[in-house]
Amino acid sequence: MKRILRSRLSFLGAMTSTIVLAGIGAASAETLESAMSKAYVNNPDLNAVRASVRATDENVARAKSGYRPTVTGTADAGRTFSEYEPPNGRNSTIERLNPRGYGIQIEQSIFNGFRTVNSVRQAESSVLGSRESLTNNEQNTLFNSAQAYMNVLRDTAILDLQRNNVDVLEEQLRQTRDRFNVGEVTRTDVAQAESRLAAARSQVSLAEANLRTSVATYRQVIGVEPKQLAPGRPLDRLLSSNLDATLKVALTEHPAIKAALHSVDVAELQVKIEEGALAPSVGLRGSVSERYDSQLVGDKVINASVFAQLSVPIYDGGLASASTRQAKETAGQRRLEADSIRDQVRAAVISSWGQLEAARAQIIAAQAQVEASEVALNGVREEARVGQRTTLDVLNAQQELLNARVTLITAQRDRVVASYAVVQASGRLNSRALGLAVNHYSAKVHFDQVKDAWFGLTTPDGR
Repeated sequence: MKRILRSRLSFLGAMTSTIVLAGIGAASAETLESAMSKAYVNNPDLNAVRASVRATDENVARAKSGYRPTVTGTADAGRTFSEYEPPNGRNSTIERLNPRGYGIQIEQSIFNGFRTVNSVRQAESSVLGSRESLTNNEQNTLFNSAQAYMNVLRDTAILDLQRNNVDVLEEQLRQTRDRFNVGEVTRTDVAQAESRLAAARSQVSLAEANLRTSVATYRQVIGVEPKQLAPGRPLDRLLSSNLDATLKVALTEHPAIKAALHSVDVAELQVKIEEGALAPSVGLRGSVSERYDSQLVGDKVINASVFAQLSVPIYDGGLASASTRQAKETAGQRRLEADSIRDQVRAAVISSWGQLEAARAQIIAAQAQVEASEVALNGVREEARVGQRTTLDVLNAQQELLNARVTLITAQRDRVVASYAVVQASGRLNSRALGLAVNHYSAKVHFDQVKDAWFGLTTPDGR
């Protein structure tokens, strides 16, 4: 029985060092990179943001419509009846007409206080900002997928440890009862072993619940159920050499900061657009029409005209002034928000870097703790065999070893996740940097397809 117990304890030790870093799957297992690739392609939240960017692209075409003429066609038809009776009582005149006609009108803006120019620039800045927001959402999705992947690995390993701990404690309880039957221990020792076994079974239930939660999150983020998961390894190749270098990269490259700066540009251009409402505007208007039966039966009238029109705003009740002041306040708000996002990025880098260093130190400490706990457990068991230790001492030593192994598994998971968190905080967690085997989404493709479109109701993908 003692040989069986030792073999199970050895199995627990092997589980600690292999499950998180060496994986739980076979040769055909899902890898962390392939899981992130699936999330990159299938995640509905990320795809929704891509659709939002495509919708934002159309703002450029809408703004450019201000450069183009507007053409309006009209047509009408009717019937009129008139009767004229002269005052001298002579015969009255009755006339029935079928007036009808059609025409076309063209209007072209020549100058409108640079509102069209600034609207186009604003729309283009909005597109660039939406792309940076998309990149940031891509970062978040890839990080969430890495975190979900490692959580499943961690919780699977912990569940296996807890289940095997139950097996060990069942064997321990069996041995304690045998010793009680021959008078070597008391009923108290048996009760202590039974209590520890009941607690271990409770921990198995908790571990199963945690694993189910992690599996559900994995399914939500990545889009498939986790089956066989291969090793999860730290993303050290994309880490900068130190914290200062990481901060420099983050403050320069992070997409959230870039998106905030584009929002500042959008707000400042809105100020110019509102100011443009106070400027004069110049336009051309041309029209041509043809009418029949307008005065007499069978007549035909053709009208054509071209006008240059100057419009000078004098007073609009203060609307343009209020709108301009409002736009200036909004621009100030966007600048403050950009500063806040910079501070958030800085804090995220420092926090994630600290977590990474802590996880590295935790692994070293946990490995030493596991080794020391294994030695201590073997010693306590030998001492208990000759009567120098109690059953409770053995149970406590076994629990300390189990706790150390769980701590090591958690630290190994934290080490991997923290490395991804640092890369995310620095703004470099994207599909190209990770080398994912996917068709990398390019927002520029759709933009080029629609930015100069003059007409058409069908989207580039055929909808």
